[in-house]
Amino acid sequence: MTLVRPERRTKGDIATALVLTIAVLGGAVTLWWFSSARATELSTASEPVSPAAPARTVPERVEQVWQAPSSATPHPVLAGPTVVTGQDGEVLGRDPASGDVRWRYSRDKSLCTVGAEWERAIAVYRTGDHCNAVTSLNGSDGSREPQRNSGMSPGTRLLSDGNYVTATGSGFLETWRSDLVRTQQYGIPTDIKIPDNNLRRPDCDYSGTAVGDRRVAVIAECADSPGDRVTVLKAHPEDNEQPEEVMSTVLSSERASVVAVTGERVAVALRDRQRLAVYDMSGALRESYAVRLGELPDSGANVHIEPTTRSGDVYWYTGRDTVALEGDRLTPVWTARDTLGPATRMADELLLPVRDGLAVHDPASGERLRTLALDRAGDSRVVFPEVVGRTVLEQRGDRLFAYR
Repeated sequence: MTLVRPERRTKGDIATALVLTIAVLGGAVTLWWFSSARATELSTASEPVSPAAPARTVPERVEQVWQAPSSATPHPVLAGPTVVTGQDGEVLGRDPASGDVRWRYSRDKSLCTVGAEWERAIAVYRTGDHCNAVTSLNGSDGSREPQRNSGMSPGTRLLSDGNYVTATGSGFLETWRSDLVRTQQYGIPTDIKIPDNNLRRPDCDYSGTAVGDRRVAVIAECADSPGDRVTVLKAHPEDNEQPEEVMSTVLSSERASVVAVTGERVAVALRDRQRLAVYDMSGALRESYAVRLGELPDSGANVHIEPTTRSGDVYWYTGRDTVALEGDRLTPVWTARDTLGPATRMADELLLPVRDGLAVHDPASGERLRTLALDRAGDSRVVFPEVVGRTVLEQRGDRLFAYR
């Protein structure tokens, strides 16, 4: 039997192999160095955050227990049992009572905004000129959940109706379901993949958006319209690229903002007329009320909607007063004058921010019962309140404050 003589490796063969190995390793390192994975840090909670027991009564007094920077949240953000703050590129899940950080998610990109739904925090990061990178994080431990790439403009806000989340924009908005798959889009996307698909894409400027009851209401300024127009869309039409309008009507105002929307009605603030107009889904004006309106950014943070259907469960801050709206008809029930923000519920009463603290009101009548004194160190900015357990949260500008 003849044995085959093994091939001998020459010095050239060994050199070639080394070059190839170095090239492969170098390519892998390069990919890792420039990848989003390298620029992302995630520290989950050692154990899930426990839900806070609801308050049984409003306390007689409260004092500040912690504060934190949170420029990416337009209002206090609650993801399940956790208070979420966002600053620069960092999203932190905090214990409501102490403010201690329980989990952390960070990227080398700036945050556009942070919202919450489905007991998850939703962080939107800026890449280039747009707010593209969307990541959701489990509220109890910070673990990563569904992600998506979007195409929103800077200044976007996340609005939730309890079923869907809508990302707002001045020329384009879109809605997502719980797996962050897009269910509808409206306007002109920043990157149209199929420009000649014959879809009707309204080329308008959108100055305000509200969500509720699987509806999205938007105020539009369009070149072919004599005034502002309010349009109500389905949050989940049959075709996620073809908007489905429920109603659309021209308003008797050129400075309008949308307040709230239900399955049957939409409430609109006519700022140049100092009135609240309520329309039905045929576009007919049903009621109109005189209100005191002040200047306020239309970010959606000035409306607090309770997750119930009882009367007076929509609380709207007009920029001067807080108005309770009946949950279905969106008609005013009562008005608290000279407030600093919308109302939020604690136990069986309402807390309304006022200059000397938090006014405690009866939710049915609006009667002011007493005041929880707060020292805001002379800060008279708009206050967006929230309650989790026995902790009262206030978002004022780019900081979040907690009181117990």
